[in-house]
Amino acid sequence: MRYSKAFIPTQKEAPKDATTPSHSLLLRAGYARMVGAGIYELLPLGMRVLTRISTIIRDEMDRAGAQEFLMPAIVPAEYFKESGRWDSFGPALFRLKDRKGGEYHLGPTHEELITDLVRREVRSYRQLPLNLYQVQMKYRDEPRPRAGLLRCREFLMKDAYTFDVDEAAATESYGIMREAYKRIFSRLGLDYRIVEADSGAMGGSTSAEFQVLAQNGEDAIVACGSCDYAANVEVAEAHFKETKQTNGKMGAREKVHTPGVHSIGEVISFLGGGLRPESTLKSMIYIVDGKPVMAVVRGDHEVNEVKLARVLDVEEVRLASDKEVKKVTGASVGFAGPVDFDGRLIVDRAVTHVLDAVVGANETDQHYRNVNHGRDFTGDVHDLHLVTEGDGCPKCNDHLRLYRGIEGGHIFILGTHYSAKMGATFVNDGGKSLPVVMGCYGIGVTRLIAAAVEQYNDDDGILWPMAIAPYQVHIAPLGNDGEVAAKSEEVYQALRAAGVDALIDDRKERPGVKFKDADLLGMPIRVTIGKRGLASGEAEVKERNHKDAEAVSFDTLIDHLTALVVKRGGRLLDVS
Repeated sequence: MRYSKAFIPTQKEAPKDATTPSHSLLLRAGYARMVGAGIYELLPLGMRVLTRISTIIRDEMDRAGAQEFLMPAIVPAEYFKESGRWDSFGPALFRLKDRKGGEYHLGPTHEELITDLVRREVRSYRQLPLNLYQVQMKYRDEPRPRAGLLRCREFLMKDAYTFDVDEAAATESYGIMREAYKRIFSRLGLDYRIVEADSGAMGGSTSAEFQVLAQNGEDAIVACGSCDYAANVEVAEAHFKETKQTNGKMGAREKVHTPGVHSIGEVISFLGGGLRPESTLKSMIYIVDGKPVMAVVRGDHEVNEVKLARVLDVEEVRLASDKEVKKVTGASVGFAGPVDFDGRLIVDRAVTHVLDAVVGANETDQHYRNVNHGRDFTGDVHDLHLVTEGDGCPKCNDHLRLYRGIEGGHIFILGTHYSAKMGATFVNDGGKSLPVVMGCYGIGVTRLIAAAVEQYNDDDGILWPMAIAPYQVHIAPLGNDGEVAAKSEEVYQALRAAGVDALIDDRKERPGVKFKDADLLGMPIRVTIGKRGLASGEAEVKERNHKDAEAVSFDTLIDHLTALVVKRGGRLLDVS
């Protein structure tokens, strides 16, 4: 492609509302433009990246035995009503009516519609297993669309659905898809982790996320440095060490006047005496189904609300307001505690090994010293706290590390969550009618564009992985010399003939402008051709992620570049 003919509307300054590197750089470099809150148009460079990502996804889905299909984006309301998600999905669902008053919605995902297709078409176990996928626009009315392509109201998604005769077969399909996803993310050139995850509103049981590591990622994940354990902090567990001192005698519980002392830090500062956060207890009040629940964790821990919701078998929990806390405990916020608490008590297992803890006394300006689980309070004991960096790995007991990640893909075994509700059944080899066992596999395609930029950028611009770069080589002729222009054109045509996708900057611009734009656009390899190079018979080759350039003879340049493209994960175009 010739830069002079390309539509690449770059900008010198980042938009004021751009809060992440990908949001800023994709707009500045002319890959995308915003047309409304959470609504973006992809310009030609952005479309080339999207196509490369989609091609890799389709390659690996086809290789895994999946078949591509396409479902409508406008969906009659009856299917979501049948599954119960018409109400449970809430305001995130774009709802609309036709001219006759019929109710519809824009598809945020397609479990119901694909389940309906299967219940109409599949009758026998001989038609299973089945694996269908689509690459299609999805719509969700995000309350706070932000960060450019990372969180949009309209986005391209690959969603696949598997159908099997039983859990064992569904687990086998899950394994096949997990391996396909590993190949996809590896081919994309992204640094990622497979983490245990919460299934959330999708339903089902077994679930994993493919998290692209990025400094500005919106998800917190932990991973072990010695084994393959990794999990979203919402569901992560840690190796539990019994640390309770048993050689000392429990102290007598005593009430201490602590005026104006609310937080753990204030308690430690006020009481002094070498008191540490892990020797205090934090008591949080939640309202669940209209009733109060107290969750108790160590003072250096935080309540994992996803785990708490699972323990209570509810979709979500709500933190009590200051007014509700006072009504439930009789005290201001900061003085709640488990002793004599009148309500359900959920206790983190680490709490059971704290000796002589300091806790709120359910009385304003009062705390207790020397409170011990089992003697002074009981409650249901569960793994309840958020895992933190340095905790022990539950698989090998090495230290866990904390990362930030961007969810690029999510895989589930849904079981019969939808098929049983919607009557998607088959007749097994024994003549019995059973619900099909489902799996669901999603990848945010447009989101991966932004995730890649979040992972690969510097102060000058984007650093695309070779496999998804809009062009593999960026040719920068210097000056307005006719011989330089002719040699650059010769290199450009030779690269095209060799199957290398190249962009030649044939604009009448200064070298500084061309270099600055090349860094901003982020093609993996830049080839600079100038009068000095012509005299020495060499071109300058610089990889975007390397500081230094190298001089390469024109005699070997094409072979050198072709090999470099392939080495870095690129594929040559079919020019036959």
